[in-house]
Amino acid sequence: MTLHLHGVGHFHPENEITNRFLEDLDIGTNDAWILERVGIRSRRTVLPLDYIRETRNRDLRAAADVALYDTAELGRRAALRALERAGIGPERIGLVLSGGCAGDFTCPAEAAEIAGRLGIRAPSIDVASACTSFLAQLRVLSMMRPEALPPFVLLVAQEALTRTVDYADRATAVLFGDGASAAVVSTREPGRARVLHAALESDPAAADRVQIRRFGYFRQDGRAVQMFAIRKTLAEWHRLVAARGDDERPLHLVGHQANLRVLETTCERGGIDPSRHHSNVELFGNTGAASALSVISQEWEKWGPQDDVALVGVGAGLTWGSCLLRFEGTA
Repeated sequence: MTLHLHGVGHFHPENEITNRFLEDLDIGTNDAWILERVGIRSRRTVLPLDYIRETRNRDLRAAADVALYDTAELGRRAALRALERAGIGPERIGLVLSGGCAGDFTCPAEAAEIAGRLGIRAPSIDVASACTSFLAQLRVLSMMRPEALPPFVLLVAQEALTRTVDYADRATAVLFGDGASAAVVSTREPGRARVLHAALESDPAAADRVQIRRFGYFRQDGRAVQMFAIRKTLAEWHRLVAARGDDERPLHLVGHQANLRVLETTCERGGIDPSRHHSNVELFGNTGAASALSVISQEWEKWGPQDDVALVGVGAGLTWGSCLLRFEGTA
């Protein structure tokens, strides 16, 4: 089944956590240390900076109370941009899927909360696979009968990961940012790009490598997860290269924005030209499920009819997957 991509959107909150801000927290880090290890200069957060400075986010329940936006609001704002770019109104959406790593709502589905705020009256369900949630949503749609789906479907990935960070722990404090991304797709109406491939795989035996327990902090086996991310991103890249065969169209890589050093290592080992690699992690941090699609959105006007984009995701589960976007029109 072919999925057509009509519009994408992204949103990042205004509050910025710079490396200097983290240095002033006196948690054993500084700008040079952060850039050397992860290559991140700043991140956005839903939390007030004074709250982080004064509490180091010791009470995770308090973090939800003081947040400037909840995850549904992040998703709503990204979705509005996607709808605008698609040139359609909320009333034309017939299905909403949403997901992420640490949403606000367990009941109802967060997709229903997002849809309600947009004025959408349609089935709304969560398809969440942590950092690979957007790819999971595409994979689920690709397995459905086209005639069973409505003309337009809204996919949303929303994250407020900074609320799960222990800001006394430099290993996680330097990594994460908040944001959301969204896409309008169709099985019937041709759009600006086609999704030629959508894959998702998991190794649940390694589920304990990355976890966020309810009312708990983000935890991961950092070294193991980094190696996993590099290995699986390269495998998915090579899978998409092989699937395209001898196609001469430029192939670009947008990977999961775990950290800049992981992405650079991936490109070096895969022989990927830096001019074909696109990222935003340096300025926005790791925004989980929202990350890779937000790069596509930020560069939406740049993609032309000659471009193919390999979008690759890895994350908790452990899960990994990819999709191949073939652009056929201009913004």
